[in-house]
Amino acid sequence: MTTATYNLTGLHCGACVKRVTEALKPLADNVTVTLDPMQATLTEPHASVVQLQAAVAQAGKYALQPASTPILEEKVPEASLEYAQAAINTIAVKPTLPNVPAAAATLEAPKSWLATYYPLLLIISFILGGSVFVQVGQHAGQANNDTGLMALSGNETMRYFMAGFFIVFAFFKLLDVRAFADAYAGYDLLAARWQGWGLVYPFVELALGVAYLTHFVPALTHWATIIVMGFSAIGVILAVMNKTSIRCACLGSVFNLPMSTVTIVEDVGMVMMAIFMLQNI
Repeated sequence: MTTATYNLTGLHCGACVKRVTEALKPLADNVTVTLDPMQATLTEPHASVVQLQAAVAQAGKYALQPASTPILEEKVPEASLEYAQAAINTIAVKPTLPNVPAAAATLEAPKSWLATYYPLLLIISFILGGSVFVQVGQHAGQANNDTGLMALSGNETMRYFMAGFFIVFAFFKLLDVRAFADAYAGYDLLAARWQGWGLVYPFVELALGVAYLTHFVPALTHWATIIVMGFSAIGVILAVMNKTSIRCACLGSVFNLPMSTVTIVEDVGMVMMAIFMLQNI
């Protein structure tokens, strides 16, 4: 039986895996596509590498490159196995990996929690700081009002924070809307059934950000946030509960953030703030 493994690029989520798998199925007896690592393993392939590459390219913005030469699996006589084991026990053999690039033979050490989520934490810190400084600047120089930190309002801090959150996160998604939509379809319940929602979602976030910034019909803005972020949180919670190893699309395709409880806190936190502000109108 012949198996061949190929490297893949461009995969973002389970939807990408499904597309590439369907594209390669007619070209081999069995096809296994994985997201981490991004590889395709074909059993008894009956197509050339060029044909495989063309099929993958037609499925989307994906590319395929050979990762290994085909491996022939043959049954080894039991006597030969016993002889080989005896030789190994007698002679110390230093294992070698011929023709394997050094980069491929080196395993990347797993990142710490802080290193993984550093971009997200940094962005949120900047948004929170901005929401505070905007209020301080608004009240500076006003004779009859509190100034500095005394001028801060919890309601206003949340409003500016949500405005910055939606606008900044929409910016990252809009850098590559198609890639975001593909990743979002991997866990969002609506985007998985209607890809158009993934394409529209960054603009919905942008509109919510502008609405919070301009204080546009606060009740309507809060309700829209509760519905949009609440529904999005359902898909995130299900993905985390099922321990699905997929990429979080909250920052688009710029940063490779794994789906985790951090994403749940992010979505549910926005819903809770919207509910709090709605009650204080």
